[in-house]
Amino acid sequence: MKKKLSNQFLSNYLIVFILTITATILAFILLSFASGLISNALAKNRYPASSIMRDDYNLIDASPVFQNGGGVQIVDKNYRVVYTGGIDNIGKSRLSPGEWTDFLIQSKGVSTPYHYDIAYNPAGEFWLIVTFPTSLRIDFSLVSNKDAALRDRVMATGVLASVLIIYTLMLSAITFIYSRITARGITRPLKKLCEGTKLLREGDYSARVDLRLKNEFAELQDTFNDMAARIGHEMALRKKSENDRRQLILDISHDLKNPLSSVSGYAELCLKKPDLPEEERRNYLQVIHKNSQRANILLNELLELSKLDSPEFTLKPVKTELCEYLRQICGELLPLLEKAGFGYVFDIPEKSLYAMIDSERMGRVFQNLSDNALRYNKEGTKVSISLSEQEGNAIILFSDNGCGIPKELSEDIFKPFVRVDTSRNSDSGGSGLGLAISKKIAQAHGGDLTLIDCEGQGCTFKIMIPLI
Repeated sequence: MKKKLSNQFLSNYLIVFILTITATILAFILLSFASGLISNALAKNRYPASSIMRDDYNLIDASPVFQNGGGVQIVDKNYRVVYTGGIDNIGKSRLSPGEWTDFLIQSKGVSTPYHYDIAYNPAGEFWLIVTFPTSLRIDFSLVSNKDAALRDRVMATGVLASVLIIYTLMLSAITFIYSRITARGITRPLKKLCEGTKLLREGDYSARVDLRLKNEFAELQDTFNDMAARIGHEMALRKKSENDRRQLILDISHDLKNPLSSVSGYAELCLKKPDLPEEERRNYLQVIHKNSQRANILLNELLELSKLDSPEFTLKPVKTELCEYLRQICGELLPLLEKAGFGYVFDIPEKSLYAMIDSERMGRVFQNLSDNALRYNKEGTKVSISLSEQEGNAIILFSDNGCGIPKELSEDIFKPFVRVDTSRNSDSGGSGLGLAISKKIAQAHGGDLTLIDCEGQGCTFKIMIPLI
């Protein structure tokens, strides 16, 4: 890519070089043409010395020259200035032969700011000098005479050709070097960006580009680095999601394996021993029934969790007065709490707070929270439920002063199959899906379920629901 781009720059600059030379030649042609157009209009060409020359210099009428800003001097054969008017660049009344010669040479100089037209009158034996200020002079001419010596013409032509060749080579070298420098200023940052892109393609999401520029490439650099950071973040999330998926499959397999193994084992035992005592057979059937129920509960909760993640899942919310709804929930919990020997405190305000909720789904949230409190805490634990209003949201706190949740589990407690009982005991532990389901239900209502206090001093779960 670098070579191709560099060659393209070189080609473009060569084209510009050729066009520049062409434009220069055309400019000289146009200047010559323009000079021919305006030559007749210039005062120096309208009033040359020959046009006012007379044999008797006393009869010369110089007024047109004076009217157009010029000057007239007459020098006789003895180099005396016998007449002067208007512009006078001689400045003397008499010249020596050397001074006169110097003046004649100077009058033909390219750099002089005046135009001198000098004519000699042999009859009157005097020189007439007509002077005009130079408006603009560009002198360039190429003259050749075939009568010149062949050796001189060959040498002059060779020198001129050499100068033109050297000039062309110098311009070509400068064009080549400048094209390479310009191309390098573009290809170097592009090369670094390509290297960073290759690293990203190969899986190195820490790749960053530092061009140390302040032009448009700097914006491209920032865009690339931001893209790399976003891709790295997304890949990290994807990797974490993949790990969670694998762990979920392992947890499902583990939790289904135990009850299904028990069902299979005891069912096989009953089939192989048809003469089992009735009481023993009944015990085996109860184990089969218990484990089949456990597997069924797990499968139902997995199905419910899957539905909550499905795009087709929708709630059936209705306008509900939260204070009254929460009193009904507390009333349903009272028998369970009293049976388990738990204390309770309910703090529900005497006012009306309305929200759009699916009462059946939201009831599942409170059921899961109370099941966990009853399952993992000992007799004498106190459960508290309170309701308050904060910034347009209803805040429901579900607390207990039981054993709490280990700190290392507090961040993952809402993930599927995460349990406080890490041994996954079938008697003390649930399915590990309750809190995950509860959080998704709360989020589906436009709110959230979070853990705000835990470990050693019980747990406090906060349910936030938008009010209407």
